[in-house]
Amino acid sequence: QVQLVESGGGLVQPGGSLRLSCAASGIIFAINTMNWYRQAPGKQRELVASATSGHSPNYADSVKGRFTISRANAKNTVYLQMNSLKPEDTAVYYCNTQSPLSGEDYWGQGTQVTVSS
Repeated sequence: QVQLVESGGGLVQPGGSLRLSCAASGIIFAINTMNWYRQAPGKQRELVASATSGHSPNYADSVKGRFTISRANAKNTVYLQMNSLKPEDTAVYYCNTQSPLSGEDYWGQGTQVTVSS
């Protein structure tokens, strides 16, 4: 059974930083692409960052230069370091992966990030 468990969200002031973590189980973590999505109220879910072992990470234009995705394969964990946070970064952040065999999508429960003074 695949499980993705996010942590690290919270309330932060504009310009601040947060680090999100996603612990995965039930998958061969090293071969899976790991993604971070976010969904703000009234908006569609959007891809924020992706990390595949052996490849350069990909970022949404809106977070380039501010967010960094990294993975610790030995810990089956993916991180999202978020710096210089803006109010428009406020959203529920979700960890995601797809089975490389079946294409099935797996999602975490989400963690709320609120950027406000």
